[in-house]
Amino acid sequence: MKILNLYFSSTGNTDKVASRITATVEKLGHRIDTVKITGDQEIDLLSYDFIFVGSGVYQWLPGKGLQEFIAARLAHYAAAGEIKYASPRRSGKKVVVYCTYGGAHTGSNEAVPAVKFMGQLFDHLGFEIVAEWYYLGAYPGQGRMKDFSTLGRLGNITGRPHEADLLDLEERVTGVLRV
Repeated sequence: MKILNLYFSSTGNTDKVASRITATVEKLGHRIDTVKITGDQEIDLLSYDFIFVGSGVYQWLPGKGLQEFIAARLAHYAAAGEIKYASPRRSGKKVVVYCTYGGAHTGSNEAVPAVKFMGQLFDHLGFEIVAEWYYLGAYPGQGRMKDFSTLGRLGNITGRPHEADLLDLEERVTGVLRV
């Protein structure tokens, strides 16, 4: 099985999650390509059987780099005739969409649009979306942004994702790859 872990991170929270996904997949004996989106990258998504795709949440959407990657890949696959009416499923093609989020204002509701946005490219390509994962991520920095980690709707999220979150992630990765 050919596996890809594709992600964007600007604060380090999604880096932690992506790193644990990669380590878990390797521990299970699989090979995985891990790609952090840093600019315009051409990746043949259809050459992979299983994809993990993730980002932090920035104003209800994935990071700008991943948004641009998705738009470019959508245009590429549409021009190549790979986007079909009714988006028929491609046999053996699966994806997990994940995010890290702080949700200082409306909690997890801020993360849902980002995950749905990321998943749409893969749904249009005929991948089966087997899971959507949401992990808390502390706000970086000083001053007001740091206050979001303690004063938001989700309570004190300082230090998240923490080890318990990452152990939960390991179990989820193991579960989806054993199915």
